[in-house]
Amino acid sequence: MKYLKSVKPFLVLSFLFTLNSCADKAAKSSDKDAIKTLYPSDVIPFMDQWKILLGDGTRSDTLDKFEKKDFFYVANDGIRDWVVYKTPNSGITSMTSNNTRTELGQIKHWIPETGGKLTGTLKVQHVSTSGDARVAASYSVVVGQIHSDVGHENEPLKIFYKKFPGHTKGSVFWNYEINTEGDNAKRWDYSTAVWGYDISTVGSSSTTYPKEPADGVELGEEFSYEINVYKGIMYLTFSSEGHENIKFTKNLLKSEFETYASIPEQIRTLYAAIGRDGVERENAYAGEIQYFKQGAYNQTNGKFPEDNIVWNTGSDTYDGDIAKQYANGCYAEVWFKKATVGPGTAPNED
Repeated sequence: MKYLKSVKPFLVLSFLFTLNSCADKAAKSSDKDAIKTLYPSDVIPFMDQWKILLGDGTRSDTLDKFEKKDFFYVANDGIRDWVVYKTPNSGITSMTSNNTRTELGQIKHWIPETGGKLTGTLKVQHVSTSGDARVAASYSVVVGQIHSDVGHENEPLKIFYKKFPGHTKGSVFWNYEINTEGDNAKRWDYSTAVWGYDISTVGSSSTTYPKEPADGVELGEEFSYEINVYKGIMYLTFSSEGHENIKFTKNLLKSEFETYASIPEQIRTLYAAIGRDGVERENAYAGEIQYFKQGAYNQTNGKFPEDNIVWNTGSDTYDGDIAKQYANGCYAEVWFKKATVGPGTAPNED
């Protein structure tokens, strides 16, 4: 009996040790589950309708449970999760562009007569801090597009955010690129301001900036857009807390710019140095295959401004070293918290 009494405490301690060990393992397993990778497709579930080109030139046609560190991933701002699109000033990009992008490309294509709709709620976290202030494209990023897939492969819509160095507020504007009649080298973009300036407001020298826009949008400030193409008409809606909601309508089936007399003064001034003075075909983008793009299409590149004072920004690129570009502010970074894509719908009459 004395022997049995002496054993009982040992058995109890052994049992408790085993119990605690199991609890520790369960806790560790729970911790491991809690910190498992969160993918962009977990935050915005429409990723199965897209493919992606990243700022280092890599591509993926499948975005379910896909991420790439430093380019396409999830971040949390302390309140919620966001999908991050980040891309340097210089890297490997598409054959038809000088600019890098970490950008979705819609798999489904459509024509304006059929239409489509894309929405996004986002905040721009960073634009390049290097560039030439005389160049319209400097310090800017495109956060949503409609891109043509045939013909001249022009862009009936690009939504920009641009902020000059030293300014607190930047501008949101959208560009319509004419679908040229004949020579595509004569194409140009007509720019319309949403909040702040349009693309034609530039500096008087490479390092002299215009006055900060009073009604602009700050880095980190949320705004939303809706692109709704319905029966050939493009309806644009922009909203942001503290700003007036803005709407635009643009016919994609009938050109406003089919004669030299109709070329806007903005174009005659902005594009004079590079000889872009083309006209658009009468039926604009009618019947041409289109698709949406969304993400960060960096407009800041290292090309010489002397060769193209509109699009060649002369920014720092550190010989294409992406890590050095990120460390020195030579990149664009855009965060999306919500986005949808689908068919065009009849516009609201409000």
